[in-house]
Order: sequence, then C-alpha cells, then structure tokens
Amino acid sequence: MRVHTDFLVIGSGIAGLSYALKVAQHGKVLVVTKSRADEAATRYAQGGIAAVMYTPDTYEKHIRDTMIAGDELNDPEIVRITITESRDRIKELMEWGVNFDRTEAGRFDLGREGGHSENRVLHHQDQTGLEIEKTLLQRVRENPNITVWENHFAIDLLTQHHLGEEITRRTPNIECYGAYILDKENNEIKTVLAKVTMLATGGAGNVYSTTTNPPIATGDGIAMVYRAKGAVEDMEFIQFHPTALFNPPERPAFLISEALRGFGAELRNHKGEAFMYKYDPRGPLASRDIVARAIDNEMKIHGEEYVYLDCRHLPKDDLINHFPTIYAKCLSIGIDITHTMIPVAPAAHYLCGGIKTDKWGRSTIHHLYAAGECARTGLHGANRLASNSLLEALVFSHRAAIDSVPLLEKVPFCDDIPDWNAEGMVLNEEMILITQTIRELQSIMSSYVGIVRSNIRLQRALVRLKILYNETEDLYNRSILIPKICELRNLVNVAYLIIKAAMARKESRGLHYTLDYPHPKK
Repeated sequence: MRVHTDFLVIGSGIAGLSYALKVAQHGKVLVVTKSRADEAATRYAQGGIAAVMYTPDTYEKHIRDTMIAGDELNDPEIVRITITESRDRIKELMEWGVNFDRTEAGRFDLGREGGHSENRVLHHQDQTGLEIEKTLLQRVRENPNITVWENHFAIDLLTQHHLGEEITRRTPNIECYGAYILDKENNEIKTVLAKVTMLATGGAGNVYSTTTNPPIATGDGIAMVYRAKGAVEDMEFIQFHPTALFNPPERPAFLISEALRGFGAELRNHKGEAFMYKYDPRGPLASRDIVARAIDNEMKIHGEEYVYLDCRHLPKDDLINHFPTIYAKCLSIGIDITHTMIPVAPAAHYLCGGIKTDKWGRSTIHHLYAAGECARTGLHGANRLASNSLLEALVFSHRAAIDSVPLLEKVPFCDDIPDWNAEGMVLNEEMILITQTIRELQSIMSSYVGIVRSNIRLQRALVRLKILYNETEDLYNRSILIPKICELRNLVNVAYLIIKAAMARKESRGLHYTLDYPHPKK
C-alpha cells in the first residue's frame, strides 16, 4: 500500500499534535502513532510547564536558571528563543482549551521546582500533561485535514539510500521522502510518501531497567535518524528523575513530581536525616542531576534500595488538593502520604540529547524535522531544568511549522521509492529471544551506564552490547517484522549512541558523572 501526504507526523505527544494542528491549515497531515493516540509521554508529565508570567520573575532569571541547570553547555541562543517565546505558546494552549490552575484572585497558581529561582510552573493539579494531551487530541480529531493512524509503527525513514548506490552518490545531501510504516493489526508494511516529515517520537527511557517512561519510549526516531546517517548529539546526558515511587516490579515507575519538593517535602535517609543540604545549599530544590547523585550516594552508604520523601509536616488539605494523583496512587499501595513517608529512588526519566536540530527544528536530513524529547535543540545542555520540556516541544514544533510550510510548493513526492520487500523473511516464533535480549540490554545500561560511570564500566558495556547488536541484526534481517523486533533494534542503536557519547566526554558535566574525571574542586 502506498500513501501520499503533505505532512507526515510520527508521534502523538505535545510536539507532534501541536505541529499537526498548525500545518493542517496548509495541507493534508497524517499522524502516525505506535499505540493509542493518547499514549504519549506528554500525558505522564505531572509537574507542569515553565514560563515567565508575573514579576518579580523575568526572562533573564529563567534564562540564567536554565543555563545553570545545564552546566553552561546549553546553546544560549536557543535558551533565549525558548524562554522569550514562552508566553505566546502558553496563550496558544489556552486558546486551544487547556486549563491551568488559578488562585482565588484569578492569577495563575504558579509552582516552583528544583533549579528554579522563582515560582513559574503552570500546572493543572498534578495532571498537567494529561490535560494538554487530551485537549490537543480533541482539536486534532476535529480537524478534517488531519488523519490519525493508531497502532502503526514507523520502521525506517525513506531516503535516497533506498534508490540505489548510484543515486546516493549523485545526491550530495541526505533527503527524507517519508517512512515505511508497519500496520500492527494486519502486519502490512505501508510506504508513506511525504513532502515533509516531523519526528516527535519521544525519549528512550526503556533502555534502562527502571524508568518513568511509558513502554512506547524506545528511541525510535533517534535510531531511525542514526541509521539514515543524520546527526545525533549529547546522548550521554540521561536525566534520572530523583524521586520515582519505589514499588517493584511496577513498570513504568510512578513519578513522584518534583513539585512536591517545591511544595515543601523533604528528602530523608533511613536514619531519618534530611541529607540534601550536605550536597547543595539549595537542599531538596537543587537541580535534578545533583539530587539524583545525592540519593544514589545515600543508598550506597546505607545499603538500601531507596530513600524517603517526607510530606508529613505539610498542610493535609492543601497537599491532597494539589497532588490528588500522587495521593491516590500511594494510598492504593497502603501509603497515606499525610502520615507515612514515601519510598523513592531515581529512575531514567528524560533524554537531553537526541536528533540534532537548529532553531527552526530542522534536522541535518533535508525535509526532516524533529521536536520534543527526541530532538537535541541545545536548550538543556548537560541537564534539563524541570518543566522546560513541554515548553521546548511547543516552541520548536511552532517554529518547525513556520519553516516547513513553504516546502509544500518546492518539494515533489519521490515516487521512485520501492515498496517494502519481505521476500525470504520468516515468522519468528521465539519471542524469548527478543524479551531476554531486552532484559540483558537494560541490565547492561543500568549497571554500567547509569547515574555514576567510569571508563571500565563503559568499556564493559560496549563489549557486551556488540554481542547483542550482532544477534539482533541477524534476527531482524531474517524475520517477518513485528514491533518488538523493531523496538529492540532501536534500543540497541540508542544504547550504542549513549555509550559512545559517554566514552567521548572526558569530564564530569551535568548528568554525565564519571569517577575517572570527577568535577574539579571549586
């Protein structure tokens, strides 16, 4: 089956949906999502979206907080663009129908999270992402120019590499013509030809054993760009959220929002000690990299698998009203957070690197854009400031829409792309080969490429990963494709990129902390 569309959007989170709504004014849009349309990382974002709304806050304060959190590896131009365009994007969300909490006086009820010097986090209780996701999805489904394919998996991008060696040699720049898309319900691989393709495929948290990411976060877009020879950067910077609910074997790990610490919750070790001020003068409101390493160190010192988040001293009614989801979740496993401390531990949460993009969301592959967590815009540097991610997705999907619309008149469809050839493939019935390899991969990454790293750990991870890579490629090349094989292949690719980037950085910086190159004493 061959399909033509002006815009192909892969992913149905805040980046993909907001982009689709904007370009749909100019052409036909196809949104492809590997699960249900509402099953995106966006819906799990509890804390909120950071933006400067009132004095005494200023753009300059938000810019400075972002640069400090990113250990000064941020791109200053991108940081300024993101923050100075924040109010316009917030206004747009509200015009679409998103509701943010307000005070009795009618002002936004702004929260504060780690690394922020002012209250600037807009939220909808502790379900901000869900409120945004359902609102945008409703607008998308109302738009006659947008078609949504649920349960469709993007296998690979279409480029001139599919046209033969001679054409590849004659074409100086890599160009994207769409993607091969697997219909999961009937196992048909469709050739989708597009003038413009937007990757909004989210992160890659499932490369680790413990993650707050939904199961769909397997680094698909990043892996596809890497295989298409596009640029990928800063993959060493994996943000581990300091406070995921310790409740094995639940997966994904339930996120205990950083906003709770902004509300006054305290981190304590098994002796009951409030330990964060030993590590940073900001205490529990230090940036996530510092808090995660502090918790990791306390766990190792005491030989425990978790620490505690203490909310017992906070006003009961206010606590429940502000964090009803967290309260209900903890209560469901026998923890009343108004009387009992919450067991928490770090979990892989957010990827600060990804597909290299410019200030208009353009990747290094022509006619291919990326936005959201799969994109490396330069905003985050070595560590993401809390609640900057939803804002980043909005800003750069907006800028990508502005930049990509003129391409409709310039870019033809590439009808020479061949359809998928499954000749000689066989149905692989040994799912154990896939599931066991995924477990091995996650164990390798969690053991050797986690919060604290070293040269020997990274080298050991690379040696073991090469074995998994060879086994996975052999399985992929002879199997009729199913999503699990494709996801495994993508996870292996992403793990390789993380390890190689970590090995190349000969310093401790932000989220990349290595015993061989510790931070210099100041």
